[in-house]
Amino acid sequence: MELEGTIPQEIGNLTFLISLDMSENSFQGPIPPSIFTMPSLETLSLRNNSVSSGLPVDMCKHANNFSGHVPPEIGNLTGLHVLALGNNSLIGNIPKELGHLNNLEALHLGSNKLSGPVPKEIGNMTSLLELYLWENNLSGNIPKEMGHLINLESLGMGGNELTGPLPREISNTSLFVLNLMTNSLTGNIPKEIGHLSNLEILHLGDNHLSGLVPREIGNITALQILYLWSNGLSGDIPKEIGRLYNLEILDIGSNYMNGSLPREIGNCSLHTLYLWHNYLSGNIPGELFTSNIEAIQIFINLLDGSIPVDIGRAQNLNQLNLAENHLSGVLPSTIGNLTNLKTILLHTNKLNGTIPPSICNWTSLEFFHLSNNTFEGRIPQCLGNFSKFLQVLHLKENRLHGLIPSPFMEGCALNSLNLNSNQFEGTLPRSLANCRQLQVLDVGKNKIKDVFPFWTETLLELRALVLRSNRFNGTILLPSKANFSFPKLQVFDIAQNSFTGPLPVRYLNNFKAMINVTENMTEKDWFRKFDESMKFVFKGLEQPLVRILTTFTTIDMSENNFSGSIPEIIGKLDSLRYFNFSHNVLTGHIPSSLGNMSFLESLDLSTNQLHGEIPRQLTSLTFLAKLNLSMNNLVGQIPQSHQFSTFDNDSYIGNQVLCGFPLTKKCEEGQNPLSLPPQEDDDNEIGFFDGFTWQVVALGYGCGFVFGVTAGHKIDREKRIHFLKTNPTKDRSG
Repeated sequence: MELEGTIPQEIGNLTFLISLDMSENSFQGPIPPSIFTMPSLETLSLRNNSVSSGLPVDMCKHANNFSGHVPPEIGNLTGLHVLALGNNSLIGNIPKELGHLNNLEALHLGSNKLSGPVPKEIGNMTSLLELYLWENNLSGNIPKEMGHLINLESLGMGGNELTGPLPREISNTSLFVLNLMTNSLTGNIPKEIGHLSNLEILHLGDNHLSGLVPREIGNITALQILYLWSNGLSGDIPKEIGRLYNLEILDIGSNYMNGSLPREIGNCSLHTLYLWHNYLSGNIPGELFTSNIEAIQIFINLLDGSIPVDIGRAQNLNQLNLAENHLSGVLPSTIGNLTNLKTILLHTNKLNGTIPPSICNWTSLEFFHLSNNTFEGRIPQCLGNFSKFLQVLHLKENRLHGLIPSPFMEGCALNSLNLNSNQFEGTLPRSLANCRQLQVLDVGKNKIKDVFPFWTETLLELRALVLRSNRFNGTILLPSKANFSFPKLQVFDIAQNSFTGPLPVRYLNNFKAMINVTENMTEKDWFRKFDESMKFVFKGLEQPLVRILTTFTTIDMSENNFSGSIPEIIGKLDSLRYFNFSHNVLTGHIPSSLGNMSFLESLDLSTNQLHGEIPRQLTSLTFLAKLNLSMNNLVGQIPQSHQFSTFDNDSYIGNQVLCGFPLTKKCEEGQNPLSLPPQEDDDNEIGFFDGFTWQVVALGYGCGFVFGVTAGHKIDREKRIHFLKTNPTKDRSG
């Protein structure tokens, strides 16, 4: 119905009313106390209400909105059989007077805001069949008086703040369903739980239970679903679980289970087996791979040995995650029988050999992740044909070689391609431009020889482009064919290649994802879904990242042959965090606009030919933790305020006429910054500066040897020639 407003007090005058069902309307406000004086009432249902206590905006919404306390007068309704007040905004304690309702068979108070303890008087409601108190703020222990509810068939108290042990008395009930997930229960699972012979669903996940999984659990032969995930359980998985012939779901993930996998698990009717994040060891028994099994997740354990050839029997398997173990040996060719497979994660093991061509039998693969193994040989070319369904292809850190599979067809569904740290050759397939949803393209550390892939700028979802350490060459100067180049790019890493010419100003001017970035909560950790890490050089060290937030941004164009000046427009990238143009042949001044990069944490412009003073605007970079301006031609006094007072000699070494802290060379009072000698000096002078300035000066910075700095700063041409004549044994190596 579509009723609205409040329930009138006068409804209590209906003294002969047996059933009152006002659920799924738009009622709001308190429940009138007169309802609880209706002596003949057997059924009261006011369930399904909105979260807010105000009048709903949508007056046709099929929900109520009762608020306030559950009045103690409710205990007067001794003839009541059903009380359904779930999905409201009720607050306060559960009244102990409910214990007077000896005829009540169903009590639904779930999804409210009730708090305080569960009253022990509930144990007096011996007719109760269903008790739902889930998703409230209830606290304290589960009362042992629950054991008096011998007729109770379904108990749901998940999503509260209950503490203490699971009372052994609960085994006196007739439960079919026991759900206590997401509380703070402690202690052992009582062995008496094995007396619940009718139990079909046992959900104790997300608590603080400890100790062993009791072997008596194997007596619950009716059990179909067993959730014990995210506790502190330890010891072996009891082989008695193999007696649970009706068990369909077994989840003991994220505990401290150890020992080997009992082959008896194969006797169950499992379609889902989750044993992730434990300390399980030994071989994977082939008995696990039954015709029923659909999902196996045993990642982050200590399993060793090979993947059994019996895997080919599991023809309904669509999800296989054995990542982060110690598995070795080859991938059995029988894995090609798994034609329903959608997800396979075997990364971070010790698997070797070739990727078997039998995988070409797969027809609906979406997630293929074999990174961090020692696979070798070529990739089966059919992987390119999977692109209509394949979303993630990760093969990084193996020994694969040959060409990258192609073509990637029109309508390609690929989100992430990571082939980093292999030995792939040839060019980057241009058919990847068909993968319009591509977010990560990482082919770093291979042997790819190509020009810059300008077609990548049309990939509007691309967030990370990594071409590092390959054989890419040429300039990055072609006119753009896209209206918006790289609109979402956060990672631009083309370091350690052979690119030449000026910096790509049109790209640096259009990296919109590095300008005025605010944290996007819906996409905050967009990279985690790929179950992968990427390695970047931060602050001079290579570090892996498994999380890439929307606020993470980096440009690394180091170790190429870029020339010309750094454009002032670089300062537009005010949300850039890591910036590396080192080891190029860049000239000109350091742009003062870099001071606009207020979030910059690392700046490396070392080993170039930059000249002039260090802009004082850089002192406004209060997040700057790493600065490297070494091995340039910078002059003048080093700025001293803010972060600059924290940097040491290494940040400035190899600049001839810089002065001031932290260098040992002091600036003369009123001294104007000196420029470098003009480049047209004769060869002897150039040789002097090449051999002396860059190396002897380094001693001056690091060891207090001031002579090298002073000489490079003050001596005129004649003195320099005299120096060379009087030091004939001094070669260019210093």
